[in-house]
Amino acid sequence: MPAASTHVRVSALPSVTGTLRAVEALLLGAGQRTARRNAWTSVLEDRRRARDRVEAQHVLEAASGRTSRAT
Repeated sequence: MPAASTHVRVSALPSVTGTLRAVEALLLGAGQRTARRNAWTSVLEDRRRARDRVEAQHVLEAASGRTSRAT
């Protein structure tokens, strides 16, 4: 009697990000999800502008011959 073949199905585990988004979808309404994503995008943009300001300040100070007090 031939041995019965067994098929093992392997599926990738969901990423942490994917899992969090799925939980977020269950817990929050569409409007709240959009608001949270917009708020986070705003935070990231504020951080980018702050880095740009510091870099511009360093460039201006270097061009004028002064050294930055922060460095």
